[in-house]
Amino acid sequence: MQNTKTEYSSSERTPVVLPEMEQLLPPLSEEQFSSLEHDILENGCYAPIVINEDMVVIDGHNRLRICEKHGLPYKMLVFSFADLLEAKQWALDTQKGRRNLDKWELGQIALRLKPEIEAKAKANQSAAGGNKSGKRALSVNSPKALQPIDTRKELAQAVGIGEQAMGRIAQLAENAPQSQKNALENKELSINRGWKILKAVQQLPPEEQEAAAVEMLSAVREINQLDVESSHRHKIAALFCNAYEKSVLLTPTLKNVRYWVECTRMTLEEIVDSAEESYELAQTFQSIGDLLKNEILPKEQQTNEQ
Repeated sequence: MQNTKTEYSSSERTPVVLPEMEQLLPPLSEEQFSSLEHDILENGCYAPIVINEDMVVIDGHNRLRICEKHGLPYKMLVFSFADLLEAKQWALDTQKGRRNLDKWELGQIALRLKPEIEAKAKANQSAAGGNKSGKRALSVNSPKALQPIDTRKELAQAVGIGEQAMGRIAQLAENAPQSQKNALENKELSINRGWKILKAVQQLPPEEQEAAAVEMLSAVREINQLDVESSHRHKIAALFCNAYEKSVLLTPTLKNVRYWVECTRMTLEEIVDSAEESYELAQTFQSIGDLLKNEILPKEQQTNEQ
């Protein structure tokens, strides 16, 4: 890849949009697209559209769409790539830093690169002599021989995920029931949990797999909801614990309160505000005490306390 430093304006040349390049990455959300559109309408398209030497758009499809939609001018910067695979990998590396893509999304991008990577593997095999038993086959150690390509490894490295995860994503994409794929797309299901569901449903007859997957996904959603509720409960409990742990360290003597006021350099207005906040906090702890005493304690204990 090389930046040729050649620039064109939209009035000079017309770029070419290839669907396989435009659809390489997941589309922006409505909110993301709207934010980008607002920025371009406000400030213009200050970042150039990156194209290759054949005028094919490599990066900047959304900016191009917005500019063409509103009739705005834009610049194009020409980069030179060895082939379309290198262009795709460069676009992916550039965009990964701008988007929060999860493993499933990265795996889907890798699978879109698979035809080019497989073609590269075949080209390497051919250059190395094809069948090793042939008379013209090159030795693996020959300087002219190209090393064989592990497709799964190449796919994983192209998007920056582990080989095992890449293998599972490929299996899920090919064999998982549609309901399971939808759950992965919607971030309702992890790769590992999706893999376990796939292995389970594959033990069933094909006509029963979709229904089984739906049932298992329903159970997963219930578990996820319980996890969310449990997390929320623990956060609330931690807030109460922290509040009580810190409050018991306070000794409200006149000397200590003076230290607080003087060391924090409170203004008169801040002293008044802090006094009001103290009364409000006192009311908060009073309410907690009333709930503990009158609602949480067993009825017989409430009677004894009164």
